[in-house]
Amino acid sequence: MNMSNKIVYYYQTFVGLDNLLKNNCKTITHINVSSIHFGKNEDNKNYIHLNNYDPNKKCFDKIWSQCLEASKYCKIYLMIGGAGGAYESLFIDFESYYKLLHDLLKSKPFITGVDLDIEEIVNLENIKMLMNRLKKDFDYIEISMAPLDSSLSQDEPGMGGFIYKDLYNSDEGKLINHFNVQSYGDYSEDVFESIVNNGYPPEKIVYGMISSQDINEIINVVGKLFQKYGRKFGGIFNWEYFDSPPSAPKSPEVWSEIMSHLMNKNNH
Repeated sequence: MNMSNKIVYYYQTFVGLDNLLKNNCKTITHINVSSIHFGKNEDNKNYIHLNNYDPNKKCFDKIWSQCLEASKYCKIYLMIGGAGGAYESLFIDFESYYKLLHDLLKSKPFITGVDLDIEEIVNLENIKMLMNRLKKDFDYIEISMAPLDSSLSQDEPGMGGFIYKDLYNSDEGKLINHFNVQSYGDYSEDVFESIVNNGYPPEKIVYGMISSQDINEIINVVGKLFQKYGRKFGGIFNWEYFDSPPSAPKSPEVWSEIMSHLMNKNNH
């Protein structure tokens, strides 16, 4: 598989990665562990949470152990944000919360990427600050972002309240490795082309689906995009691993096998 084409699982429901690890993760390129949030405990102390718990709690030992094993074969990213927020708290007390994130990343060097899923209103300058700090402190860290498709096909404020083109055209825009584009409403060639026509290179667009979407329609669209762009197609993600069609929950890895087959069949 050409690593320029990405096959990404978001992994939030921690059902275990046994099925992927049996095959040395050969059909994927990335696992995005989801999701990191910040806030205050009842004693008013700042916390960092992976979903609802401290990421260092014993209940996550197997998850981190399996991610460490998977990192031998694919990239492990840490998603920050998504539904439920994170960034408002982060930027209210940045140095304190950032230290918690810094320490987590430092303790788990197999995490080599951070995915910024911004679904709350933020100041763009704060996002730039966060990106610069991450790259300064972890020069190996890749940064991806997870906008809606409309945020890239149109130059209007998205869920984060800022215009992605403003970020993309800035110095910090050069730090963006790729976009995990949430295309849950209209997964089509036309939407993908509208993003390309708006100035985003196809190799930076990882075209994202959600498990409830029609897998046959997805296969049709992805096959055509792979056929057209080959190695210049950024790839595809699915939210999320545990219920990936068409064979979840027993065999969620089948989704990536299908996508890998499409990629290898049509790559040029």
